[in-house]
Amino acid sequence: MVIFHNHWDDLLKDEFKKEYYLKLREFLVVEYKTSTIYPSMYDLFKALKLTDYEDVKVVILGQDPYHGPGQAHGLCFSVPQGITIPPSLKNIYKEIENDCHINMNDSGDLTCWAKEGVLLLNTVLTVRANQANSHKGKGWEVFTDKVIELLNVREKPMVFILWGNNAKAKMDKITNPNHLVLTAPHPSPLSAYAGFFGCQHFSKANDFLKANKITPIHWQN
Repeated sequence: MVIFHNHWDDLLKDEFKKEYYLKLREFLVVEYKTSTIYPSMYDLFKALKLTDYEDVKVVILGQDPYHGPGQAHGLCFSVPQGITIPPSLKNIYKEIENDCHINMNDSGDLTCWAKEGVLLLNTVLTVRANQANSHKGKGWEVFTDKVIELLNVREKPMVFILWGNNAKAKMDKITNPNHLVLTAPHPSPLSAYAGFFGCQHFSKANDFLKANKITPIHWQN
């Protein structure tokens, strides 16, 4: 049984009994026993444990976890303290510096954002070592759809930041006019220059929060 120790416990308890999730769990048991899987099974739900439903101000949707050793720890785009900052996160930091005129630190750990109300959620929560998208279509998308649907119905405004096609595929789940949806290409070096750089999502998110009398995010890590 998954325990979050916050409002997600009640909101998601029925999800863990559904057939798709039971099949996903069976698949993951075998995968963790027979392959190298990221993140650690103890970090699978870190994003939901660190950012309670009622506290979400901004949702950043990623694709699937980093698939290199020591990188993934349950928060999209984030890596633990001491791990080299991956290219996508470097580009995110570059955009924050240009957009918000602040200097980012040399840590890739975004736990501080999660504690401020930024839900750092991947659309798929596990991956095989060195095989991007290897757990796509196994059931995680159904689970993360449910998370987005639950956030969508919340009355208190929030910002959804969707980078790349995997994240944009969730757009049809976000129908509540109380919320702001921001989209851009993925911050990967392959697509960052196609519209991610200059998107100003960080200042736009804070402007929206302030307009709704919600404390803005301190984007400096």
